Amino acid sequence: MRVRADLRRLTDLEKIVAEPSLQSLFTPEMTADPYPIYAQLREGSPVLELPDANLVILSRYQDIQLLLRSRTMGHEDDSMYTEEQLAEMNENAALRNLRETMLLKNPPDHTRLRSLVVKAFDARRVEAMRERIRAIAHELIDDCIARGSADLVSAFTHPLPVIVICDMLGIPKADQDEFVRGTRISGRLIDPSPMTPEELAEANSSSQESADYFTALCDERRNTPQDDLITALVNSETEHGKLSRHELVCNIGLLFAAGHETTVNLMGNALIALYRNRDQLDLLKANPDLMPGAVEEFLRYDSSVQITGRAALEDQEICGIKLPRGRSVLTLLGAGNRDPEIFKDAERLDITRERSKVQSFGGGIHLCLGAQLARIEAQEALAALLQRLPDLELDDPINVDWKQTMTLRGPKQLMATWRQ
Repeated sequence: MRVRADLRRLTDLEKIVAEPSLQSLFTPEMTADPYPIYAQLREGSPVLELPDANLVILSRYQDIQLLLRSRTMGHEDDSMYTEEQLAEMNENAALRNLRETMLLKNPPDHTRLRSLVVKAFDARRVEAMRERIRAIAHELIDDCIARGSADLVSAFTHPLPVIVICDMLGIPKADQDEFVRGTRISGRLIDPSPMTPEELAEANSSSQESADYFTALCDERRNTPQDDLITALVNSETEHGKLSRHELVCNIGLLFAAGHETTVNLMGNALIALYRNRDQLDLLKANPDLMPGAVEEFLRYDSSVQITGRAALEDQEICGIKLPRGRSVLTLLGAGNRDPEIFKDAERLDITRERSKVQSFGGGIHLCLGAQLARIEAQEALAALLQRLPDLELDDPINVDWKQTMTLRGPKQLMATWRQ
């Protein structure tokens, strides 16, 4: 069966190279397991042009690093879109609101927006949250331990980072259950392939609902300030015009989404990796002090963020290819994290691996603000789970129902059992 699968993937790669397109590359098979294709792209087409989509795809670690650190690569501005494209984005709340976030801004707007929240995620403040994160992990286990089985995504890996980011933002306790139970974030909004009308309608509805809630909460914080991030951002709105009201609401929405979804996937991917590699699971159980290095390896081995993109801000040449202004470049972070030129025996999970700079959090000026928070959440959550449920077993760590997105990678659910 493995030989047949490899032959099929080789045929897929030949099709991609012969007729490069988003449709030939981002298939359901690649969503389920992108790494064989990544390996062949690195070896055979490390700089892949997709003319139909006006973009280039990079898969080697060094090329990705070069691109992410380049100050001449950024995100599209209005001048790079047609009138029709601008009209579509302005008509759809999800696209319109996303474009107002620091995620898709270039300096000086990016610098201005990021500077308003960066202090909340500095190493000292995040480390001070470790005890609270640990307590949340144990509370969630307390809630489900007597059942003897659960979907770990809905019972554990999803609610933990949601509660943490709700606490940071200052979302009232009475509302947090609704956020925990609420609709999961869809990575389709930031996928390279177009959304269907149904997906876009759902994203618009969710985005508008979020904007309405955070607008009301910001109004409340203006009248009744609290010691939380939303209050700090509301104050920034009125200090020398640092933040418009629309920017305020959109960026709070971004902080909520980015503050939990990638960590949900990180923990789910980590559990799948461990239960597919029982020697590493046994090693970690026997040596809990290996957890910080293990989380770094989980980030490398199966990144929760697989893709990030940039656009050429000026005519230039990168990685031996000419990029006219406006040309988009996608970097396959998951491919870079398994580049054998950087990581020895890169396809193997090794929780004792010497730490290297993984690309899972992007790079350059857009390096993920919450990187250290995600690390601490994963460390404390996985440590609590292995300690409290030492006989936990995933029902099927091989045949996983993955979320159908390429940018964000993680399981939809993870059914597990343990002794009551």
